[in-house]
Amino acid sequence: MATTTLIESMLSGDDLVRKQALPNLAAGRWQLDRWIWRDTVLLLWNPPETYFSVNMFYNLTDGHHMLNWYVNFQRPLERTKIGFDTFDLLVDLVVAPDLSSWRWKDEDEYAQGRRLGVVDDTDHKAVQQAREQVLAMIEQREGPFALNSGWTEWRSEPSWPTPILPLDHLTVNPA
Repeated sequence: MATTTLIESMLSGDDLVRKQALPNLAAGRWQLDRWIWRDTVLLLWNPPETYFSVNMFYNLTDGHHMLNWYVNFQRPLERTKIGFDTFDLLVDLVVAPDLSSWRWKDEDEYAQGRRLGVVDDTDHKAVQQAREQVLAMIEQREGPFALNSGWTEWRSEPSWPTPILPLDHLTVNPA
């Protein structure tokens, strides 16, 4: 699932469409639609109650060569009747596979999200703490970043079928 604005920008390559996603979200003018993940394999590490997930992206075409670590700052996962929900808090950290370097991504969107009220003071404080926690984990080689964690050697099983969501997955009944 992805927002229709994101889907349109990915299909068209139009960055102006992508930049409209945040004002649309702040104004409540957004919708989700089907989106099929492409080009990479993703392994996700998301401990309970954390304001981040650690994602490892692997290239599908060259034997699962690890492309990078990607830390997504988000609200903690909440279990629902149909799975899990979270809320992306707009800023990300991209880390080299060997942990030798990293760079912040989308800080401009994060600042705009703060101005528009999408990221409130509570979330902002939690993101600041999560940023420090993640950088410490990288520097100290802890969690999935530990040298002996096995995460960089992970490979998906080629025989695993692609998951398929039910047709009514966009309809949630509150009962």
